[in-house]
Amino acid sequence: MSESEPKEWGPVAALPAAAAAAVFAWTSWCFTGAAAPSITVTVAGVGVLLLAACASYFVRVGGSGGFFGTLFLALGLLATVATADQTTARGEVAGCVVRDVRAQDQESQGEGPASKTVYRLALDCPGGYPAELKDGPEAAVGARIRVSYDPGRRVSPVAEGGTSPWTAGVCAVFLLALATGLAGRRRSAA
Repeated sequence: MSESEPKEWGPVAALPAAAAAAVFAWTSWCFTGAAAPSITVTVAGVGVLLLAACASYFVRVGGSGGFFGTLFLALGLLATVATADQTTARGEVAGCVVRDVRAQDQESQGEGPASKTVYRLALDCPGGYPAELKDGPEAAVGARIRVSYDPGRRVSPVAEGGTSPWTAGVCAVFLLALATGLAGRRRSAA
């Protein structure tokens, strides 16, 4: 190949997209499949996919681009898991009464508001489940709220209408695009 011809990115540039597709498919199946594995197998599977993708990326790209690209890839794959969680249907809705409210201020670690208040709600729901919301809406003791939940208990319950995969999905795409760009830049410089 002459110096004037561009070099191909090769399979390493496709690795972030392929790894994200595999992680999203695995996680979605684990959350929704009729014969889905236990949570231990689910987490182990995601861990193996994440480690294999990151190790392969780091070895193939190398250098500082490999280090930062691996970091972006790992964060992008974790955001992909969050996106799969948030797109999972929570097929049942229960009208619950708030039994207890614990508010906690979380300090911001970057730009944006200085702090955010997170509400942990203890609930009385028909049938006893769900018993709590770990990040619920602001509510008073005795208030009635509607909670969406998965009867298989594979994903956390949320306040009805409380999940949106857009933030995690956009974050995943951005981080995976950075990893792809670093892989392509490294490959074309080689």
